[in-house]
Amino acid sequence: MQEPLFAYSLSQAENGWRWSVYDEDGVTVGRGADQSRDLAKAAIDRLLRESRSFASPDAKIF
Repeated sequence: MQEPLFAYSLSQAENGWRWSVYDEDGVTVGRGADQSRDLAKAAIDRLLRESRSFASPDAKIF
């Protein structure tokens, strides 16, 4: 099975940072907002790791 592909957007908002994660069909699979860019990026990374693990139970996460 091919590893799923995702894209994300990260943008500065008035009260922090907003982010969204999309699957290869452009469907939003997650979104949120955080006070700092680092927290937002960490949330994106966590969602991507979890999504890959869910799609492929034998996938290795580094």
